[in-house]
Amino acid sequence: MSENKEPHVAKFVYDFTEGNKDLKDLLGGKGANLAEMTNLGLPVPPGFTITTDACKVYLDSGEEPAALRDEVSAHLDALEQRMGKKLGQADDPLLVSVRSGAKFSMPGMMDTVLNIGLSDKSVQGLAAQAGDDRFAWDSYRRLIQMFGKTVLGVDGDLFEEALDKAKEAKKVTVDTDLEAADLKKLVTAFKKIVKKEAGRDFPQDAREQMDLAIHAVFDSWNTDRAKLYRRQERIPGDLGTAVNVCSMVFGNLGPDSGTGVAFTRDPASGHQGVYGDYLQNAQGEDVVAGIRNTVPLAELEQIDKKSYDQLMQIMETLENHYKDLCDIEFTIERGQLWMLQTRVGKRTAGAAFRIATQLVDQGLIDEAEALQRVTGAQLAQLMFPRFDEDAKVAQVGRGIAASPGAAVGKAVFDSYTAVKWSRSGEKVILVRRETNPDDLDGMIAAEGILTSRGGKTSHAAVVARGMGKTCVCGAEELEVDTKRRRMTVPGGHVVEEGDLISIDGSSGKVYLGEVPVVPSPVVEYFEGRMHAGANDADELVEAVHRIMAFADRKRRLRVRANADNAEDAMRARRFGAQGIGLCRTEHMFLGDRRELVERLILADTEAEREESLKALLPLQKQDFVELFSAMDGLPVTIRLLDPPLHEFLPDITELSVRVALAESRQEPHENELRLLQAVHRLHEQNPMLGLRGVRLGLVIPGLFTMQVRAIAEAAAERKNGKGDPRAEIMIPLVGTVQELEIVREEADQVVAEVEAATGVELKLSIGTMIELPRAALTAGQIAEAAEFFSFGTNDLTQTVWGFSRDDVEASFFTAYLEKGIFGVSPFETIDKDGVGSLVKLAAEAGRRTRPDLKLGVCGEHGGDPESVHFFHQVGLDYVSCSPFRIPVARLEAGRAAITANGSDHR
Repeated sequence: MSENKEPHVAKFVYDFTEGNKDLKDLLGGKGANLAEMTNLGLPVPPGFTITTDACKVYLDSGEEPAALRDEVSAHLDALEQRMGKKLGQADDPLLVSVRSGAKFSMPGMMDTVLNIGLSDKSVQGLAAQAGDDRFAWDSYRRLIQMFGKTVLGVDGDLFEEALDKAKEAKKVTVDTDLEAADLKKLVTAFKKIVKKEAGRDFPQDAREQMDLAIHAVFDSWNTDRAKLYRRQERIPGDLGTAVNVCSMVFGNLGPDSGTGVAFTRDPASGHQGVYGDYLQNAQGEDVVAGIRNTVPLAELEQIDKKSYDQLMQIMETLENHYKDLCDIEFTIERGQLWMLQTRVGKRTAGAAFRIATQLVDQGLIDEAEALQRVTGAQLAQLMFPRFDEDAKVAQVGRGIAASPGAAVGKAVFDSYTAVKWSRSGEKVILVRRETNPDDLDGMIAAEGILTSRGGKTSHAAVVARGMGKTCVCGAEELEVDTKRRRMTVPGGHVVEEGDLISIDGSSGKVYLGEVPVVPSPVVEYFEGRMHAGANDADELVEAVHRIMAFADRKRRLRVRANADNAEDAMRARRFGAQGIGLCRTEHMFLGDRRELVERLILADTEAEREESLKALLPLQKQDFVELFSAMDGLPVTIRLLDPPLHEFLPDITELSVRVALAESRQEPHENELRLLQAVHRLHEQNPMLGLRGVRLGLVIPGLFTMQVRAIAEAAAERKNGKGDPRAEIMIPLVGTVQELEIVREEADQVVAEVEAATGVELKLSIGTMIELPRAALTAGQIAEAAEFFSFGTNDLTQTVWGFSRDDVEASFFTAYLEKGIFGVSPFETIDKDGVGSLVKLAAEAGRRTRPDLKLGVCGEHGGDPESVHFFHQVGLDYVSCSPFRIPVARLEAGRAAITANGSDHR
């Protein structure tokens, strides 16, 4: 046993009369709120709370704090004096519940034991005191069942099987039809199960029961299910749980007793009214377990008008006090209402927005608090269409939920077919093992993308999110055969090309056939196609509108879009984008233009190279004219060509086969052979760290200058047309200031030439992406040649961690998340300690050199809620993200500003 190291605290146990709702760190949510309700004078059964500090000592050392037993004894004595009875005494015993209660709600994850204090002797006293033998023996069998499972580790199914046998013998179907004699026999059967399975008798000493239950609650903090829940909800693992010891009140004392759960508003819609469930003659676990059918809370008015009226008054008191939706547990014992728990209730995304604005209108909270009551994640949920949950569907697989939404279409297995069928009016789902830039046309044409490989930051996922396309990646149980144009699902069923499938990008689920979808009114609002009105959807839109307007007024961070064409740019502008933070020009060179780039890269002579550049220049210029038009008056940051070289070269294997076949058939193959030799010469083992970015621009003369000329000429044309183009040229993958200086010198010369030729003064700023650790570490030097930095956090995360984002999620990220190495993927939320430290360092160093240096981020993290808060804290000027994530970034930028100003009241 390790040394028992106790924290320096005044005490480990607090009476319910001593705490308050602000002591959640110490008393847990349940204990703090029981104390708060006690302070409000509400009917709370007396009790006390063992602190999270005690739990931490127990978990660290394996032993409870030395002072804990004496403190528990002192509080138990006080409780016994208050109640006029002793724990477990033979006649009229005091019974208590031992319940978990962590700082953050973890429903069902940790343990609770009711009716502690019952034994073979005290059950007789309880029966006499209550005047009800059945009630006493029912309570006793519940204790043995819960204690056996929770504290002694007995398989709960064994108790359920014994209970079922008792009902079968009695020929009844519900527990309440068992009589006292039946329950007495059941107690005997339960004790035998405990003896056999646990190797000991059920403890008859009440204090031993309580102490063992307290330890079991402590231990439940580290059960597998609790750990999994914490990982999913991002709850720290070192908080520990408090333990609440509460005098028992009984809802199973007959028809004038019962138990229930109530909400001060509908947690699904946010509407005010009477919401909840009630169950007569029952204890709390009966409602949760669903063993018996509850009745709507409103029916309590007919069952027990006095208790109903009192409950309604208490609910109003609690909502006004907590200034939020409250979730309440209560028990009625022979007409006496008791409050067992309250907490700020969980709610749907739609309810969160409605409730926040309702509370503002009621004067309970201000707009700043309303903004803190909603999240970007909730807004994202509201923006994507969903499948109808009531539909009967056949699920055949599940992958990674890469890009939210609900998509239905015919399965197609290549980009060409996707485009062809789409143009014919068919809705299609592009199914691939994995996608690459050649699939872009098909991805645009498809309703959604399904891959059997890759993760949330694979090519398919990143591009899909950028386009607002539904995407499920890494569905490994699906066998995709692109050559035979089919997909085999578990069980052997084959999906042929043309068969309908449905994919859910919010859950990662894949279905056979068509699943009906429900459209999102929130997206229609952002696109200007829906306005506030009278129906339910319009109420939601009005709530979103009000909160977004306040977020926009408060935020300091500007929000730009990652957009590569005029269509995406215009959509982004409708969604509230304040410019383009990343235009990826390599996406402009795919499709019909790929051959021109291939010829440029493989050119042997200067003449061949000049010919290719001359063909590309007008195409590039028109791209930028359209982009500047869509974003007129707003900044447009254009990244010069940055593809891994292999994306623009023929596949080396396919080319080798073509050459070999031509040689065997003695067919002419000089061009193919020349091409193969060039591809061999340029082949790279790790293209992502090879000839790309600024390196490509320096090695292939004229490439970057052609792009700069296209940008400058497009800007001049727009300016002559009375437009207001605001171009920013971004040099990618810079690792040293010398690279940037060379490219900048060439770019400045080209811009000067265009100004002289057109007579238009151009104010084009030139900067760089910070996506390599060396660039971050030498940012002070690089800022001498850069007017802005844009942090490319996708590549920066790869290079800092040494991860290939296309490979690692599918290979070992799941294990890392399960083992707690990651709380969340560093490609989803920025790694503040590692990658974030470099961002902060580079931002500070860059501004020391150039105080007016503009700072932004254009990686996927620009649309991640938690990352947006970090970027606000380190002083960036803007974030850039895919068009469909712009509202999320706007909302979170507003929330970050409120939090930074100390206005977070929660």
